[in-house]
Amino acid sequence: MKTILFYKKHTFLTLFILINILTYTETISAFTYIQDDIAESSINHTEYNGIVIDKASLKPLKSASISLIGTNVSTVTNDEGEFLLKVPQSVDNGEIRISHLGYKDASVKLSEFKDEKLTITLSLSVTELSEVMIDRKDPYELIKAVMKKKGDNYINDNTIMTAFYRETIKKRRSYVSLSEAVIDVYKNPYISVKNDIVKLFKARKSADYKKLDTITLKLQGGPTSTLYIDVMKNPEILFTENMTEVYEFSFDQATTINDRYIYVLKFKQRPSIIDPLYYGKLYIDSKTLAMTKAIFSLNMENKEEVSKMFVRKKPQKAKVHLTEASYNIDYREKNGKWYYGYGRIDLGVKINWKKKLFNSLYKLNVEMAITDWKKNNTNETLRPKDRLKSSIVLSDEASGFSDPEFWGAYNVIEPEKSIESAIKKIKKQLRKLN
Repeated sequence: MKTILFYKKHTFLTLFILINILTYTETISAFTYIQDDIAESSINHTEYNGIVIDKASLKPLKSASISLIGTNVSTVTNDEGEFLLKVPQSVDNGEIRISHLGYKDASVKLSEFKDEKLTITLSLSVTELSEVMIDRKDPYELIKAVMKKKGDNYINDNTIMTAFYRETIKKRRSYVSLSEAVIDVYKNPYISVKNDIVKLFKARKSADYKKLDTITLKLQGGPTSTLYIDVMKNPEILFTENMTEVYEFSFDQATTINDRYIYVLKFKQRPSIIDPLYYGKLYIDSKTLAMTKAIFSLNMENKEEVSKMFVRKKPQKAKVHLTEASYNIDYREKNGKWYYGYGRIDLGVKINWKKKLFNSLYKLNVEMAITDWKKNNTNETLRPKDRLKSSIVLSDEASGFSDPEFWGAYNVIEPEKSIESAIKKIKKQLRKLN
């Protein structure tokens, strides 16, 4: 028996998928979008290039946090463990901190970086955890305590955060669309019910519609979707009033962040619940009860219902199924307060066409990293016309890959080799067009 009240309150994390049949041949295109009333940053900066790996296995560590100590400047490593941090020349004698769940923090002086990429190793945090201490907590009471202490654990100032956003669409192994943007996030306090708002500052995109066969596949939602997965700011995603009636919670093996105990709480929907819900893990600091990370996925068993949740528009002759919908949110801590640091959404899409032998498989990924932030002491806000709408299709709004210095002093997530290869192909096509 399903709980109707829950579904009326529940909000799903959806990046809507738009699928159109092409009526003409489109070729690769690229252009640049820069907001007219904001000048190009002229800050002189130095670039520091590195790779973060596991000390024992030598495997790269993705989504490791790289932050300039004493500032709010930061970035994250890509899927290959690589990063590029741009630092104002005024702090060339500074130091960076590297953090990753389950590992001891490491600090590296900027003076240690030379011309070549610096390899930074992190060691596993092997502190023995007391199982008695972990088992003493009731999982349901623990998650309630996390929400109760939200006002103490998370930033409760108005802030303006600079973020880098990237979305990609791959057809099997080939990139067919790549969009990137720098945005400003006007973030309200975590105890506030007001929605965070976004301003598009600078963006570029390119799409090769030839590889999309006879369809165009686009994402609707963009940066607002990656912002919405902040489950501590938007608790209605998971933490509803009757969450214990629809979810089963249990403890998993605990871990650490720089030798601090971290509870790992597993959750999944109860067997009696029919509609698709989430399953995953929540990482909770045992001392402060702050949630430091959440990884979760949508139950894909009911394919028809999942498809209805995500697909906004499609041709009549096509059946569209989601094969994956996964979410990842990392929080960072400064001066005892936590805040949104990095968010990622991964979708898998299968399109079956009537009277066609082969189907089309797509992988869609969006990610956003906060790269700097400041307190919004004057409570500055945006006029409605300057706000990025939640209905945005970023690939329709902005484009451009010809300028190698496009991002200037802004920190971005380093592209993986596959994305670098795609960008090189885009630039090659642009040279041919010119």
